[in-house]
Amino acid sequence: MRLLTFRGEDGTHAGRLENDRVVELPFSDVSSLIASGQDWREAASADGPERNLSDISYAPLVTRPPAVICVGQNYAAHVAEVRVDLPAYPTLFAKFPSSLLGAYDDLVLPAVSTSVDWEVELAFVVGVRGRNLSEAEASHSIAGYTIANDVSMRDFQARTSQFLQGKAFEASTPVGPVLLTPEEFPGESVTDLRLTCEVDGVVVQDGTTADMIFTPPVIAAYISQIMTLEPGMLILTGTPDGIGAARTPPIFLREGQTMRTTVERIGKLENHCVGE
Repeated sequence: MRLLTFRGEDGTHAGRLENDRVVELPFSDVSSLIASGQDWREAASADGPERNLSDISYAPLVTRPPAVICVGQNYAAHVAEVRVDLPAYPTLFAKFPSSLLGAYDDLVLPAVSTSVDWEVELAFVVGVRGRNLSEAEASHSIAGYTIANDVSMRDFQARTSQFLQGKAFEASTPVGPVLLTPEEFPGESVTDLRLTCEVDGVVVQDGTTADMIFTPPVIAAYISQIMTLEPGMLILTGTPDGIGAARTPPIFLREGQTMRTTVERIGKLENHCVGE
């Protein structure tokens, strides 16, 4: 199943993608569908008004998730490029619903930052409420997978030892375009998917999820020790190597450029950079 959130005349709507048609569902976004309290898979399979895919505008896949939790330094090659030790536990930080951006929305480069960087990431949405989950239980708690770009304001990130202020800028994190449920992946595995990020057609990141240190079930189980996983939560799983800040000299996004983010099987994000 492929689910999405799109903008309508009266707000945002969840939808199910059927080839080049979108079936509108009676929920404001994918998060509210999953958190509806009913069998969300059954609700997502319902009939509804249809639209042409070419006519819709993608909203952020989840517009008001209960939480947005991110993992830093989770690919071995990325850990090597930033010259830190392999982590013993997931490095966590948070974003907020206001941080999220649609799959094809413009990315506004904030006037206060001169170091806006890219980070392609596999992300997932929680489907089942749970606390202190085993890895197997956490695996079954995942509703599906999507794409995010953890756009980072490196100058703000470097001001302190805490990541949040460089990671949680408003409207800085594109997410989407669709959520693929686990059965959409061969062998029900996402441990060897190719991830890329391009800037103006130049590939700046090219990695695979096989380089992850902590897999999605391990991440979900770990987070569930700290807080209750809630249906609709969005979790970003880290980026491969190739970030702009690690280059010599560093390279960052500029006004007029286009950032294209892909994860194998899921699709792409494409965001044009504009000045604030």
